[in-house]
Amino acid sequence: MNDLVIAKLDTARMALAEAKTIQETKKILDIASAAQIYAKRQQLGEEAIQYATAIKVEALAQLGRMLKETPRHEGILRRGTELAPRENQPPTLAELGLDKKTSKLAQDIAKLPEEELERVKAGIVSLHKVQGQAHVSFNTGNNEWYTPSVYIEAARQVMGSIDVDPASSDTANQTVKAIAYYTAENDGRVQPWQGNVWMNPPYAQPLISEFCELLVQKYKAGEVQQACVLVNNATETVFYQNMLNVCSAVCFIKGRVKFIDEQGQESGAPLQGQTILYFGSRLVEFANRFQAFGVILYADRAKRADSIS
Repeated sequence: MNDLVIAKLDTARMALAEAKTIQETKKILDIASAAQIYAKRQQLGEEAIQYATAIKVEALAQLGRMLKETPRHEGILRRGTELAPRENQPPTLAELGLDKKTSKLAQDIAKLPEEELERVKAGIVSLHKVQGQAHVSFNTGNNEWYTPSVYIEAARQVMGSIDVDPASSDTANQTVKAIAYYTAENDGRVQPWQGNVWMNPPYAQPLISEFCELLVQKYKAGEVQQACVLVNNATETVFYQNMLNVCSAVCFIKGRVKFIDEQGQESGAPLQGQTILYFGSRLVEFANRFQAFGVILYADRAKRADSIS
């Protein structure tokens, strides 16, 4: 039964990417909401519940963006005002199949910065907390997601050491154990990076693009000898394409990484899958350590053949 729910959610996720109207998006929202309730009642496990929650939140965000761009008739007739013929007026919420509560929640969700939206998808922040509150109420500075140690230790074994973590925190470095690490306070974008780098950049824009572009520049310049970068498999973005053009190999992690929250608990998996991009020449070591996490693709087949033969 769990597999059937996941399969239906996979279909809903693909349909959401193709949805062009409010009605189509609302239909997917209803499917995800029903799946979330069913998964909880039937105790199908955290994976099904979190997956349904993530799709529900993504559908709400898409709905909110659509509503922002769609004029609507408010259904209010002011004294002395004549309304245009009904067929010439924008649709009401009811005609769109929505109620005011859903409309308000969708528009609140759509206003969230990307990093905060990911936290809501993962269930770290509840939908109840979002509704009716400005997004700045979540911007407390305590929205760190920490990488599970298994990936960090694998990166350390591949590179031999972790010399720099340019997008870190005091708590994160207890696990990363980088020789030098930079936090939001001292801004790794303006600090020197040298040697072997581990990076799980902030996922909000423009920070993620800026950190990834800097890594590419510093690797090309020889300031960075090796690097392991954990990011979403955002192949449609410019920053990711730029990294693909320079990196040596990519591990496409099977499943979705369960990041660690501020209490040290697994926070749940985001909707999108993750990858680890490797920059450097130790391809055999990278394959040996990371093949357990997922499929590895190499940037240059000739380089792969020479290095692994």
